[in-house]
Amino acid sequence: MRLLIVEDEDSIAIPLADGLRREGFEVERAATGAEALAAPEPDLILLDLRLPDMDGYAVAREVRSRSRVPIIMVTARGEEVDRVVGLEIGADDYVVKPFGLRELIARINAVMRRVADTGPSNEAPDELVAGSLTVSLRAQRVSIGDADVNLTPREFDILAMLAADPGAVVSRDDILRRLWGTTWAVQTKAIDVHVSSLRRKLGDPAWVETVRGVGFRLGVPAA
Repeated sequence: MRLLIVEDEDSIAIPLADGLRREGFEVERAATGAEALAAPEPDLILLDLRLPDMDGYAVAREVRSRSRVPIIMVTARGEEVDRVVGLEIGADDYVVKPFGLRELIARINAVMRRVADTGPSNEAPDELVAGSLTVSLRAQRVSIGDADVNLTPREFDILAMLAADPGAVVSRDDILRRLWGTTWAVQTKAIDVHVSSLRRKLGDPAWVETVRGVGFRLGVPAA
């Protein structure tokens, strides 16, 4: 597995890269946001938020505009608002310094398993359709009528889960297990952030209905 560490501090990046290489990972390092954006696409990015030339959030936004490569934000910022912003941008996980190498490897493996689990299956339909909404799994594209809807990878995954069975309730726990590999309460706010953004981008909150105390279901707004 090819990892890209985006970290400007040698005292952190060098031992981290050495430790990951000992565990069998191929590791490249970028010390600035510009270097990260110019680097060949890896299998996963470990992204620090405090970089000398640009904010890590800006790097994540640019990466997400062109790729679904998994991103784990690795930073000293541990406030809840920082976690929520990172997840809303499209990060797949968030690790706060200091952390153990074993914990980080476990999170890398969990993220990669989730990516594999949410990828299109040969047995699954290529397109999910509900009313004027079309979710193309192979192209990772969403449209309403003739208009494309630009979603983050996590928003797309949530919508795809709901569109797989329109009208059926998908529980919060199911979303957490499938997309985050956990049922930790800390992640439930992340679901609310993504669902709120999803409703806004779809243009009508009726597309995603809340079932109080359970989860969400896909609805079809009245014409």
